Amino acid sequence: MNVPLRRAEERMRVALETAKRTPAGDVPVGAVVFDGAGVVVGRGVNRREANCDPTAHAEVEAIRDAARTLGTWRLDGCELVVTLEPCTMCAGAILGARVSSLVFGAWEPKTGAVGSVLDAIRDPRHLHTPEVRAGVLEAEAAKMLAEFFEGLRSN
Repeated sequence: MNVPLRRAEERMRVALETAKRTPAGDVPVGAVVFDGAGVVVGRGVNRREANCDPTAHAEVEAIRDAARTLGTWRLDGCELVVTLEPCTMCAGAILGARVSSLVFGAWEPKTGAVGSVLDAIRDPRHLHTPEVRAGVLEAEAAKMLAEFFEGLRSN
């Protein structure tokens, strides 16, 4: 499977819109799971602060939502699109759910686990390795994050 850029950009726009639903006080990250037909089967936003839950990252929330929608934990044939490079926990969830492809927007230079700090996703020792397309609409995703953190610093 090769993730075409145009499709990745269209889907990233959905993830960026989803990120706008992040509760106040949480870092605005949006994640969307698409099935093989391109239908949205799961959505998630970062809710770590709102839920007092360190695992409530957008990717985990979207994977949980998709698993409920599809009635299975196996997300074979699905694509996860997220506005920020996943961390190690989220990379583990992506691998565990057998997501077929991953698209992300902004790089995360402090905790990124898909190439920035380490590459937990594409380790050849894994039984399952999703296809990855990185940096899709990176400027838009990074701008949303920068505006959030600028707002924190100005308060």
